[in-house]
Amino acid sequence: MFELSDDRKGGRMKMDQAGSSRLRRATVGDVARLAGVSPGTVSNTINGTRKVDETTRARVEAAIAELGYVPNIGARQFRTGRPSTIAVISSMPAAIAAGPSRLGFMMEIAASAAISALEQNVALVLVPPVPEPAKALRNVAFDGALLVEPAADDPFFDILEGRGVPVVGIGEPPASRAIPYVDLNYRETADLLVRHLHEAGAAHFPLMLGASARRSYEVMEEVYRTHAAVAGMTPTVLRVPEELGEEGAEKALTDLLAARPEIDGILVPVDTLASGVITALRAAGLDSVNGERVATRYDGIRAREERLTAVNLHLDVVAGLATRRLFEELTGVVASRIIAAPSPQLVLRR
Repeated sequence: MFELSDDRKGGRMKMDQAGSSRLRRATVGDVARLAGVSPGTVSNTINGTRKVDETTRARVEAAIAELGYVPNIGARQFRTGRPSTIAVISSMPAAIAAGPSRLGFMMEIAASAAISALEQNVALVLVPPVPEPAKALRNVAFDGALLVEPAADDPFFDILEGRGVPVVGIGEPPASRAIPYVDLNYRETADLLVRHLHEAGAAHFPLMLGASARRSYEVMEEVYRTHAAVAGMTPTVLRVPEELGEEGAEKALTDLLAARPEIDGILVPVDTLASGVITALRAAGLDSVNGERVATRYDGIRAREERLTAVNLHLDVVAGLATRRLFEELTGVVASRIIAAPSPQLVLRR
């Protein structure tokens, strides 16, 4: 058989005995023959399943480079049973998760999760907000999933459960879903923000939340109402449907300011809604309320650009913890259901 090198698609152009040419992907056997070793040694070199001496490893790697060999991930997974892909998923509507923030919260998690996954030779799929998740994921394969701050009626719960896919939450899930999760310290974060606004001199500040049933909202409201009772402040909770995004937040605060001109601060944990709040404040000529007396939770692009007090949630560490916990689920390791994350830190901006 006469062999011609061809770099296309990492394969080799070969001419069969009938004289016709075809593009064939290089195999483990091809690498083994060129390196003068067994196919098992090639497999051990690629997968790290057994120790291979440096001289042999160098020969195998040189053969891989010469042949342009690319491992067949699907076949390897079938043989070994090891996971090859995990997903990062959020059900938060695009009006919140996308826009100017460019999936900021989710992307920060995904970037660190991808690094942790690659350390295990696993790829990561980012599933952005989609209107019909079951349809969108119909032909997308993954072995496990990180579910970001799921809602009580989160559609991904049923989708993932139907597939039998192990799931780890980032943030506390609803009580009805007993999945492992990384604790995002909801109560501690809420206490930081509420106490900050009080110490900054805000005596009449509302709380603006999304309208979905998420544990982070529940805890934030509990802490806020407790503070209001202690401080003698009338609690005001605004709920804005997430799909209305910035415009919904702007209208809600504009209406409140018309009825309550004494408002001197606002706690708005969702950073997209915080952008709408800033627009409403500027329209009302209340720029002086900015920064110190407008507090949001996630210290992302919006908080930095608008100079808003926010919280460092250490999402890079959180993502690594969640990814490692997911690998434990995938490999059958028994581990704690709740994983502690670093304490949140207030990022004060004046």
